[in-house]
Amino acid sequence: MRPAEIEQVRPASLLSAEAPLKIQKRPRIILFHEPEHYRLGLPESNGYPVNRIPILVELFTSEGCFSCPPADAWLQTVDASQPIPGAQLIVLSEHVDYWDHDGWKDPYSLALFTDRQSGYVRAMGISTAYTPQAIVNGKSELRLSEPQQIIQVLVKAATAPQVKVSISALSVEGSEPLVLRAHIGVDGGQEKRNADIFAALALDHAQSQVVHGENGGKLLTHVAVVQELVKVGKLEKGKAFSQDIQVKLQPNMDPKNLRFVVFVQEPDFGKVLGVALQKSSPSGK
Repeated sequence: MRPAEIEQVRPASLLSAEAPLKIQKRPRIILFHEPEHYRLGLPESNGYPVNRIPILVELFTSEGCFSCPPADAWLQTVDASQPIPGAQLIVLSEHVDYWDHDGWKDPYSLALFTDRQSGYVRAMGISTAYTPQAIVNGKSELRLSEPQQIIQVLVKAATAPQVKVSISALSVEGSEPLVLRAHIGVDGGQEKRNADIFAALALDHAQSQVVHGENGGKLLTHVAVVQELVKVGKLEKGKAFSQDIQVKLQPNMDPKNLRFVVFVQEPDFGKVLGVALQKSSPSGK
């Protein structure tokens, strides 16, 4: 089967027809607490076990924001510890670009994620965009300074019906540029609405030595830093989706340090219906 042609997601058209969105760069979050599963007695489960309900957690962040490093650390802890029984938390770090003119240009920032965050703000009726801001399954905003609210949202998400998403035959091949190839399958037989299918290519781990700005002098670390977000197809209501795809890697991408995430989302920044994750490795190694 011929790999699908992919298009980069550019939701700016959604924004252009409306008044400019207010962005509150100063975050609402002040403090982070120790991982909540330690205090609530929730079991810690390392890795990504099968037969768990996958939950998509998107963190909008920036290296130029002084309150973002604790959020980045929290995301790394959640990713590593998997604290919600019966759930697989699939995390994505999406670096916005509206901090890039305040002394430090985030090397991972993209206007795409500023647009995506703005789309969520409008779709969910949130008063403003800010960093750090976390969205769960495209429908719930986490209050990162309130551990009980975080647990409640994630536990509730683990009980929601899911569309099964699968990633198979994943490989990274070629040279200059390397190409990631994979087969995507979505079981949409029970769905009553159409939905979009997205693929995110992310750095498994990343770090930066920040020289200027609010985090000047700090070594910042990140997990699942999205470098490419592409729409790979549409899920038609009541039907399954099966497609081979390929994505060209950027020159600075290490094929041993990649995550490939596929998620199904209702149109116009709606609910995420299903998500899957697979880490890559070079072909033949």
